Amino acid sequence: MPSPIRISDVEKTVARELERIAPIIDELGTRFRDAGHELALVGGPVRDAMLGRLQEDLDFTTSAHPDVTEKLLKGWADAIWDLGRAFGTIGCRKGEWQVEITTYRSEKYDADSRKPDVAYGDSLVGDLGRRDFTVNSMALTVPERAFEDPFGGIVDLASRTLRTPGRPEDSFSDDPLRMMRAARFAAQLGFEVAPDVVAAMTAMAGRIEIISAERVRDELVKLICAPFPRRGLTLLVETGLAAYVLPELPALALERDEHHRHKDVYEHTLIVLEQSIDQEARLGQGPDFVSRFAALMHDVGKPKTRRFEDGGVVTFHHHDVVGAKITRKRMKALRFSNDQIEAVAKLVELHLRFHGYGDGEWTDSAVRRYVRDAGDQLERLHILTRADCTTRNQRKATRLRKAYDDLEERIERLSEEEELASIRPDLDGTQIMEILGIAPGREVGEAYKFLLELRMDEGPQSEEAATAALVQWWADRV
Repeated sequence: MPSPIRISDVEKTVARELERIAPIIDELGTRFRDAGHELALVGGPVRDAMLGRLQEDLDFTTSAHPDVTEKLLKGWADAIWDLGRAFGTIGCRKGEWQVEITTYRSEKYDADSRKPDVAYGDSLVGDLGRRDFTVNSMALTVPERAFEDPFGGIVDLASRTLRTPGRPEDSFSDDPLRMMRAARFAAQLGFEVAPDVVAAMTAMAGRIEIISAERVRDELVKLICAPFPRRGLTLLVETGLAAYVLPELPALALERDEHHRHKDVYEHTLIVLEQSIDQEARLGQGPDFVSRFAALMHDVGKPKTRRFEDGGVVTFHHHDVVGAKITRKRMKALRFSNDQIEAVAKLVELHLRFHGYGDGEWTDSAVRRYVRDAGDQLERLHILTRADCTTRNQRKATRLRKAYDDLEERIERLSEEEELASIRPDLDGTQIMEILGIAPGREVGEAYKFLLELRMDEGPQSEEAATAALVQWWADRV
């Protein structure tokens, strides 16, 4: 985990980062000041500037109301949008920078509401006090660049601690999603969460139910794609929040039998997630949600399929199929896209397929089917299958690794010879109809399926061989 930060290092980092955004904060700050309004860089950008990770998105808060902000941006911004006007926010783009300016405000949720009531505030300190955590409650007024930190955010940032500006119970009552954000920031920043914040999350976990599925989903995605997802997920489980937003995760903490004959599935799952992350370079991209979520969900079918057999043997027969169904149901409840749902569910359903490979006795036909069933998720399936090996038995781990190396080599060889990624029958629908003398219909589909199975079993066929096989199949069928 990251070590504590020295204040002197923070000051140097901030100075360097401010030079990067000087044209934005100086010009924009001057426009608002000359119009008689206050403007301050606020929240995440200030925190990230101190951490040396400032991105192209800049958030400001102002005494100006949205209509005034919009007028002040005209003639300066390259583009302006007002989708957040109802919440006091006007957005714009200036060169590479995305800017959002929000009027000082206060907001809170009613007991049963999923949407906050928004009222404009009248001071910067009041606006900072309504924010989620002290490390996000710091501001830099512009253009004068005065640092405002009324709640000790810089001290908490230096000690890598998440605290709320006021009582955490009040903060979470105003916006229950902040409990999810605490877990997310722990995962993103590697910070510890203050004990009183954890206690409030635990006591108020049920209040997360008033938040829309879409907002919960978005926080969950950010958490899982963060550098330290285990920290955030563990916090969700320990505070009871996971029981509401992802109940399949705490359910993995199966009660052990008295002889301890099976793994801690919950701990195993977190290790698989981390080992999956270690292999993401294979995908040629940054954090991959589908791959990570598949690792997190791959064993969720185990609680429902656990059986104790004679001799104390524990089995989880068909937990892959059951787990895929559970995964689809949970992801639908969280309003994920159909493409994401199908990708993750496919990986969960296929994650055990390799274990029938044994010592490499699969036929070429079996290898072809493995590739066909994985489809466009083959590379992610490679990652998940390798990550799923968490045994401490080094001989067994080495054997499994070598077996999967062999499988990947066979896939690569067959792919070069047969174009496995786009495997199809050796005759198309038009040829089938011409050879058999039939019109479009169900029989064409059956013939196509027969030829596809032939292709899987025996590999590529010449047109003559495929035609002969088709004619024989048709004759036997009749």
